[in-house]
This record gives sequence, C-alpha cells and structure tokens, in this order.
Amino acid sequence: MSGQNCLVTNDWICGEYLRSRSQELIDATVQHVWITVVSVLIGLAVAFPLALLARRSPRLTGPVLGLTTVLYTVPSLAMFSLLLPFFGLSAALVITGLVLYSLTILVRNILAGLEAVPQDAREAARGMGYGSGRLLWEVELPLALPALMAGLRIATVSTVALTTVGSIVGRGGLGNLIEDALPSFFKAQVLTASVLCVLLAVAADLLLLGLQRLLTPWTRIRTPRTREAH
Repeated sequence: MSGQNCLVTNDWICGEYLRSRSQELIDATVQHVWITVVSVLIGLAVAFPLALLARRSPRLTGPVLGLTTVLYTVPSLAMFSLLLPFFGLSAALVITGLVLYSLTILVRNILAGLEAVPQDAREAARGMGYGSGRLLWEVELPLALPALMAGLRIATVSTVALTTVGSIVGRGGLGNLIEDALPSFFKAQVLTASVLCVLLAVAADLLLLGLQRLLTPWTRIRTPRTREAH
C-alpha cells in the first residue's frame, strides 16, 4: 500500500512506477538507443567522405566546415519543420535531423586527425610503395583514430541528448515520456526518463572509450623512465 502511495503523492522516487511501467520504460529506451545508433552511424558515413573531400581540396575546406557549422546552429524545431515535407512525422525525420547535427563534430575531428598524421609517416609509406588508398586505410586512418574516436564520443553523447527533441513528432524515445509527464508534472516519470538518458550517455561514452583503447593499443604504451645516475 505504501508503494502505491508514492504514485498518489506524486513522489520523485517511486518503486511502484518502475514496477507498473517497466515495459513502457523498456520500449522507450530501446527506441532511444535505436535512433541514436542509426543517426551516429549514418552521420559517420556522411562525415568521412566530406572530411576526405575537404582535405584533398583545400578550397573546399572552408565551405564544408562552414556548412556543417551552420547546420548545427539551426534550432531543432526549425530543422524538423524544414525536413517535415520530405519525411513526414516519422523516425526518418528525427534521424535526418540528428545526422545533420552530428556532422559539424565528426567532420572537424576526422579532418583534424588526418591532418595530424606525421608527414614522415606518409613519406615512409610512399617509399614502401603504398598507393593513396592503402596509405589512407593502413597508415593515416589508424593514426587518426584517437581524434576520430574523440569526435565520435562527443557526437554520440550529444545525439543521446538531442534524441529527446524527437518527442515533438512522437519519435523521441525517453523524450516521449518526459513530454507526456510535463503537463501533469508526473515527477517519477520525469526523473526516471531523465536519469535513463544520462545513464545511456555515460554508458555509450564508456563503451566507445573502451573501443578506442582496444583499437589504439599504442597510445597506452608508456616510455620507460630512465634511471637517475648515481
């Protein structure tokens, strides 16, 4: 009876809410994760060739970076309104908006990582007969991975937060629960959905950090300390 009273008294922390709405929370979390993952993967697929284009054609670097920055400054409501005639009230509308928002972070970090590759590494690879394609995939991209992964982590955490905005078209994952709870100020639902968003962002960041450490083992190699002369 006391457990049910927390719903009546509208407490922030309510075990009965978690028990009675568990399936609703699971469905919203799954939708949130799905939209985030798809958006980030598509964003990465679009950002990579844009970064390569900007690097190979210096004249295009400014326009590419400028365009992605402008897209990031467009308010979410305006962005979704502009995309609405093309996608309607669908998940594709939200995903497309999130992809566009992720480009400014991903393009800049990929480009910065590629430009930071030491020139002597490129020259050594060319001296060994590496062509441009092999040079990119076997030398430049591995050395650019730390910067690329850093951008991917930032873009993913940002997308987890921005996905909630999709609630305006009913495709916001946990954001749907927050929006539904605001008119009546259903405290337990607002708090639970918000905490789950934060946990998703932290979990995604830790997962990508672990992947980064797995893919870049050389960054963990420490130079042995020299002994002090006696």
